Parts: sequence; C-alpha cells; structure tokens
Amino acid sequence: MSRTPNPCDNQTEGPERPFAVTQDELERALRETFARRVAAPGPLAADPAALAIGRANRMVRRRALTGLALAGAATVLVTTGMAQLGDRPGRQGVPAVVLGDPRTVPASPLPTASLRTPPPKGPVRTELDLIIGSWLEGNGGERRELTGVGPVERAQRVADYGGLLVTSVATAAGRTLWWVPPNGSAPQVLLAGADAVALAPDGRQVAWRDGRDVFAAGLIGGQLLATTRTPAPDGAVPVGFAGDAVLVRQPGQGGFTVWPRLAGALPSTAERRVLNVYGVLPDGRVVGQVSAGTPRRPCLALLDPARGLAPVRTGCGPELGTDGRGGVSADGRWLLVNGAGKGALLVDLGTLGSTVSARAAGPAVTDVVAWTSTGTALHVDGAGGLVRVRVERVLAGERPGAAPVDGVPPGDRPVLVSDTVS
Repeated sequence: MSRTPNPCDNQTEGPERPFAVTQDELERALRETFARRVAAPGPLAADPAALAIGRANRMVRRRALTGLALAGAATVLVTTGMAQLGDRPGRQGVPAVVLGDPRTVPASPLPTASLRTPPPKGPVRTELDLIIGSWLEGNGGERRELTGVGPVERAQRVADYGGLLVTSVATAAGRTLWWVPPNGSAPQVLLAGADAVALAPDGRQVAWRDGRDVFAAGLIGGQLLATTRTPAPDGAVPVGFAGDAVLVRQPGQGGFTVWPRLAGALPSTAERRVLNVYGVLPDGRVVGQVSAGTPRRPCLALLDPARGLAPVRTGCGPELGTDGRGGVSADGRWLLVNGAGKGALLVDLGTLGSTVSARAAGPAVTDVVAWTSTGTALHVDGAGGLVRVRVERVLAGERPGAAPVDGVPPGDRPVLVSDTVS
C-alpha cells in the first residue's frame, strides 16, 4: 500500500525544511508525531513526547556526570602520585634541585625588564669578560644575551669543555647555578634552591649546601657527576676547593674544616685559628688568614689541607681586614687583600715569613678578585667602577683608581668572569 505524502511530514520527496534543525524544532516534531499517533482524543495522563525527551536528557546528564567523575578520579590519582614522588623523608625546607630532577622548581627570579634591555653598544675595555645585567660582554667586543639568567653574583670560566658557570645572588628561594654552553645555546640550570655554592678555580668541581648536608660533584660538559654528600653542622657552608677536598667554613667563629669528599665524612674537629681563606697555591697549600701573634691579631699564613689546614708558615705586619675579601694570583706569587682601613693591599707571598711585604693597592675589594694570566688583578669597587691592580705599577708607587665600564647603566654593577686556573 502506497503512502500518501502528508504536508506535515518531513519525509516528502522534496524536504520542506532544512536538515540542519535546532533542538527545539526536533522536540516540536517529536511532539507532533506522538500527537498524531494517539487515538484517544482525551488528555493523556502522561505526555509520551515529554517522557521520551526527559529520558534522553537524563541519559545525557548521566553520561556527563560519569565523565566528570572519571576525570576527577584521574586528577586525584595523578596528584597523589606526584606527591608521593616528590616526598623526600627527612628533609626540611625547599630542597635544591639538580639537573635531571623531574620536579619543576623556579630557578630564580627572572631578570627585570631593565636588566633585559641591552646596554648601549660600545667596547668593554677590560682584560676579562663581564656580565652586565643579563648580557655577557666579551673582552673582544662580542655580546651575548644570557636569557633567563640573573641577577648574577659570580661567574667562572670552565676548563676543557668551555662555557662558564654563573651563580645567582642569594634569594628567598636560595641560589641558582647555571652552565652557559660555549656554542651559544640557552643556559642550563645545574642547581636551584641551594643555600650556598662554591666552585673550583678550574670550574671542574662544584660544592653546595642543601638542607642538612653539604654536597660536591664533578662537572663535565654541563653535567654533574659522581655526587657525594656529608652531614654538616647548621650554618656550615662550602667556600672553595683544595684539590679534590672541599673547604668548609664553620658557623660563627668555628674556623674551617677540610672535607676529603672522596675519602669520608666531614671531620668532627675544625681548625679554629683560621679566620678566612683566599685561594690555593700551585703546590696545593692554601693561603689564609689566621689569628696569631702577641697580642692576637689577623695575620697571613700558608695552610696545609692534608693536616686540616694547620698553619705551616705565618707572617704578621700589615693591619688586615677580616671580611675575607681577596684573591691569589694564578702563579701563587701575589695576594690582593683588604686592609683594616678603606683600601686594598698587594702582598708578596714570596716574602711571607716573620714579616709581610705589602703595598697600598687602591680601593677596597667589595666582591671577587679576578686575576689575569698577565698578572693583573681586577675587581669592582663599591660604586661599580673597575679597578685594575697592575703589579709592576703598584711596586713603582702607583695607587690604582676605579674607572667606569662602558655600557653599564646607572646604578648597575658589572660582574667579572674569572678565568680558569689549571
């Protein structure tokens, strides 16, 4: 039996309405269909169209709720797993993050907009590289932006694989250590959240304080290797290296300790006579400051790291400052150190004995002393000026002064990049 097209039917030979219909139009069509198929003219106890539409809506809601429940359960499982993976029993505070650690911890505050603004172009007239804001200024005139690095406190060239190590200033989150590859690629975070960071003069080793422990590791190609650790008293921090041993400053007036990290734990006793350390001679002895003489006063000494920094030669004479600022030349002949007054002193370590030969050497050291291979000491004074201490000129009676560095914005301070010492 053939079917006669109904003008109200949507299934005609030529569709009278478009296929792209709204939900309201579908519901209205469904109600019309049910209404035509109902034989009884009286009102129904329940509207079949409403029941069908309600069932469909409830099915959609149940599916949506089921999806939300599954998503919530997955979120809880992932969060719980992350919490378990991130838990480190026995640690307090924010731990230092080492390269390769899967946790995402902010390395340090990013440079401000003013730091990221390139300094005015111009030659940086210094024998060593400088970091100005977030820019590396080579002594040959080359310039490179250190994206994501800063604010910077220290920088050190790395032997063998090249590049440099950059240490941040202390922040509420701790200190950050970056490795800047020599090929121009982006800097890499080696440490984040460390309490203190110390580098070997050749850049091949790094030591840091994290929580209750002191750590040390070798550094090759931007990777920390052979990491060792030892418990340390509260406030004890690494300050340098003597060969493979780490020099650790004890809190307060507790002196210094030598940690032979490849041989055992931190010794329980310290050399309390040592007040400061300035560097290491080519023969491995440490140049430091001790309390000696009668009456007791700060004097210079050569210390034996194999015997816990016991003094092997001491020399008194000039009045020395006790802030620990100073540095030893690569050949081990000269020491630039702060005096008790407002200036620095150039000390001939070859004369270290019962007396010390020292010459006035210009403004006081406020940060790192960086020696060049030609025997010139560089440092930045309190006003951000560069001070050159040329040994031969100081011996001839010259009093070095501070000179401004090209390209440094007002109020900023350049950071010297120390060269490697083999």
